[in-house]
Amino acid sequence: MSDRLKGKVAIVTGAASGFGAGMAEKFVAEGAQVLIADRDLEGALGVAARLGPAARALRVDVSQAADVQAMMEAAEQHFGRIDILVNNAGVTHLPTPLEDVSEEDFDRIFQVNMKAIYLAMRNVVPRMKANAAGHRGIRGVVLNVASTAGVSPRPRLGWYNASKGWVITATRANAVELAPFGIRVVALNPVAGETPLLKSFMGQDTPEVRAKFLSTIPIGRFSEPEDMANAACYLCSDEASMITGVCMEVDGGRCI
Repeated sequence: MSDRLKGKVAIVTGAASGFGAGMAEKFVAEGAQVLIADRDLEGALGVAARLGPAARALRVDVSQAADVQAMMEAAEQHFGRIDILVNNAGVTHLPTPLEDVSEEDFDRIFQVNMKAIYLAMRNVVPRMKANAAGHRGIRGVVLNVASTAGVSPRPRLGWYNASKGWVITATRANAVELAPFGIRVVALNPVAGETPLLKSFMGQDTPEVRAKFLSTIPIGRFSEPEDMANAACYLCSDEASMITGVCMEVDGGRCI
């Protein structure tokens, strides 16, 4: 490893499994200290134990303002500052005609995929503005995990698609506003990946359904946590100090 994130402090939400766990592992390997935030405390503790003293676990419901504030305070208490925030936690609804998605499912998508980013930004931006300027004047980086669903929507995932389109627009809008303060805001748009959400996207996990999904991905495989981790590491590193507002597809060509 090259210590690309040496000395950085990161928060990764939804980091007990899947993409979040992959990003946390990569960040620690590259020299960062990481707060593993997730509703699944047992899973978060397992990831933190595997990653060693550079990682700490915290149970966080990202849709709750008090939890988000406590998350920021815990990162500062344990590690001294916050340099990187990865808004990775997300949910979906099962493939369903848009008019049949329940209000409960819609509210859950709104709370986790959208409001959680608002709550996190509201808390982290003042902290990042107060950071000492680092490489080329950068004080902090926010990485949002959006989706190819926000670029090239799949049918019967309408409200999930819309929530990820919101994440893309929020990323760009916040990037423009925060650039003068030395805060970069970027996003990743993964295609469906080998994570706990995959079965929810597909509705059912059968060889036939997998083959249908894979037929839309030119590279011919699902995304994996390592794919997201490598892209996230670059975007959050000083190497990307001139990059903001970018929503990078990690999709094997799906959105071409």
